[in-house]
Amino acid sequence: MKFLDLAKVYIRSGGGGGGCVSFRREKYIEYGGPDGGDGGNGGSVWAEAVEGLNTLIDFRYQQHFFARSGQPGRGQQRTGASGDDIVLRVPVGTEILDEDQETLIADLTEVGQRVLLAKGGNGGFGNLHFKSATNQAPRRANPGQEGVERTIWLRLKLIADVGLLGLPNAGKSTFLAATSNARPKIADYPFTTLHPNLGVVGVDGVEFVVADIPGLIEGASEGRGLGDLFLGHVERCAVLLHLVDGTSGTLLEDYKTIVQEIGNYAQILADKPRVTVLNKIDSLDEEERAFLREELEAVAGTKVLLMSGASGEGTVDVLRALRREIDEDRLRQTKSDEEDAPWQP
Repeated sequence: MKFLDLAKVYIRSGGGGGGCVSFRREKYIEYGGPDGGDGGNGGSVWAEAVEGLNTLIDFRYQQHFFARSGQPGRGQQRTGASGDDIVLRVPVGTEILDEDQETLIADLTEVGQRVLLAKGGNGGFGNLHFKSATNQAPRRANPGQEGVERTIWLRLKLIADVGLLGLPNAGKSTFLAATSNARPKIADYPFTTLHPNLGVVGVDGVEFVVADIPGLIEGASEGRGLGDLFLGHVERCAVLLHLVDGTSGTLLEDYKTIVQEIGNYAQILADKPRVTVLNKIDSLDEEERAFLREELEAVAGTKVLLMSGASGEGTVDVLRALRREIDEDRLRQTKSDEEDAPWQP
């Protein structure tokens, strides 16, 4: 299924039905009086965060959502039927923006969270509503209130605990494939991931979610390459995992490029906890590992871990380092084999 994290949607709530002007006319009934009913309310448009979705691809094929209008009132004090509401089912982590793509309407971060996007119009009053001691035969009724029409943007920011950062070919997809059941595209030739991938990894009896973000390049914050198109997905992460290609001839420049780009994008990313890892050490001997690690630590100002996603060396140490940076309430306990086994008498 294709990944889509930005969609433009046109919505319109239903208008209210008009009130009815009617009088009771029955044989042997004098002074029947007004009996026009009220119009029904128009349907509203809601958005709700649901489980089981991780992309906005459904809104690629349907962008218009128009709720039904209420029915007009009728005689014999009958109220018109109200229009049905429309609910936009979106993934958890979806931001709803106004047409300017800047004004935040709602941020749906929990399953079941709902927000009213366009309220349906109220139905108009029938002439029965205007009956009084001084006006016993009103011949007026209100029209229904018009619906609300607006254009909104849906922007998905993945809910993940760890965000993978690094230049193209830093080994992010290989790491995700080696530590989880995710199967991102991996090949022996240079290319970059085009869509974010999610994987659930486990260590020491707990699980957390890792997001593989497409590789950044120099100038990404200014729109080069994929630009900052996917950086929003790491805003919700608890910790960033910065992978540096140990086989690169410009290792220190690679590290500085990523740090500069996330700083240019948003200070909130620059301030997040970050675990720095020298990757692809299976291609380095012991002397090269020690030398490159020392150089990288001098630039990063923090401890640098060694890892090889291809061989699996050091991956457990990296997962444990990530686990220490994640709050306990975000971690999920791993089910044991006994819990998964079917019950037997």
